Formats: sequence, C-alpha cells, structure tokens
Amino acid sequence: MKTGKLVIGILSIVLFLLVALQSCAAGLGNTLADNGEVSGSAGFLLALGLLVAGIINICTRKGGKGGYVAAGFYILPALLALPNAGSYADLYIWAVIGIAFGVFSVIATSRTNRL
Repeated sequence: MKTGKLVIGILSIVLFLLVALQSCAAGLGNTLADNGEVSGSAGFLLALGLLVAGIINICTRKGGKGGYVAAGFYILPALLALPNAGSYADLYIWAVIGIAFGVFSVIATSRTNRL
C-alpha cells in the first residue's frame, strides 16, 4: 500500500496542473460569458485539494494518520465541485477521481497502520 499511496500522490500532483489550467480557462469563459457560474473557481479549489492531498499522501506513505487528512483534502473539495460544475463538464470527472483517491487513501492508511 505504500507504493499505491506514492503513485496516487504523484498522480494527484500531475492532475493538479491539468485541473488548474482547465479551471482557469473555464473561469475565464464564465467571466466573458457573464453567466454567473462558479465552475472555474470550484475547479481551482479541487485542484488545490489534489495538490495538498498528494503532498500529504507522499509524506505519510509509511504510516501514521496523515492518509485520513489527505482523504479529507480529496473528498471535501470534490463534494463542493460536483454541484458547481455547470458548463465545465470535465469537473464531474475530476471530482469523481478525487473521491476515488480519497477512498483509496483511507483504505491504504487503515491497512498500513494495521500491519
């Protein structure tokens, strides 16, 4: 599970770059269209959650309770992003990935601490 947490952490940091760039573009599109959506901001919060959780997962991969904190940083921004996706349809995908990473982080942390 240590390797899995490392891989998920690295993937999270890489996804941060992709989600942040897409969110900035979606936010700019929302501003130019003046449609009142906040999907760009919600996506950027999700991207920041992915970055923080990825760093925590990498740092605490050998044990401890940090995986539960990382799961919070995966799941909470994802739950905030789901209802605010609007016209930024990719945000649904990133939010589901964030929730999946959070569930994996909880499972991996509980198994690592048990051994």
